[in-house]
Amino acid sequence: MIALGVLGLIYGDVALVWQHLPIEHMPGARPVAYAFALIELAAGIGLLLPITARPASALLVAFMLVWVVLLKLPAVLVVPSMEATWLGFGEIAVILAGAWVLFACLLGDRGDVLRHLAGRRGVRAARVLFALSLPMIGLSHFVYSEQTVALVPAWLPYPLGWAYFTGACSIATCLAVLFGVLPQLAARLEAAMLAIITALVWIPAIVATPTDRTAWTALVISAAIASGAWVVGDSYRSVP
Repeated sequence: MIALGVLGLIYGDVALVWQHLPIEHMPGARPVAYAFALIELAAGIGLLLPITARPASALLVAFMLVWVVLLKLPAVLVVPSMEATWLGFGEIAVILAGAWVLFACLLGDRGDVLRHLAGRRGVRAARVLFALSLPMIGLSHFVYSEQTVALVPAWLPYPLGWAYFTGACSIATCLAVLFGVLPQLAARLEAAMLAIITALVWIPAIVATPTDRTAWTALVISAAIASGAWVVGDSYRSVP
């Protein structure tokens, strides 16, 4: 989140296709982009400090919820037959799920209006959101296999096989988490897979073209998605 905020402050815009604003080319878009960047920066720094972790997690959940509902959900509703809109929704929803787990754990069980969002109830709900988001990502590897294959490192054999395998793994993780079949292992393997994809695809792209803004943003977003899965996986730590 800190890196995403820094990129926003440097370039004065939002995170390209991941955070696309309908008003990007209209007056007032740049102040909105800077506001987004400051929120991301504040949330990221706040999560690192114990004294500010709780409000930072609340800020991050609210921000990611707005991101999902206002920037991703409309595309799904307008073009529900296009898998790319579901992919965009699913990617950000995984980050939201991770932020929600942090928020729920930091607040603990409560008896007030937040009781369904915090504590164990909140964690369970975040896990469901995480699980339901994964098929949106996994299916894109099948629907957009040509584009996925293009991202597979050239030194790996059978690139189409890797595209299908990783997509199937995300769908399998969804089923494992929803039905409680080794959910801790499944979520952690998903996080590891996403982290490996991030490292193998986007770090070489940045090394090849250090000034490519798209590669930097893709690296940061991909790392955030992997981190969201990591946090969800870690929420099972006390589960037998």
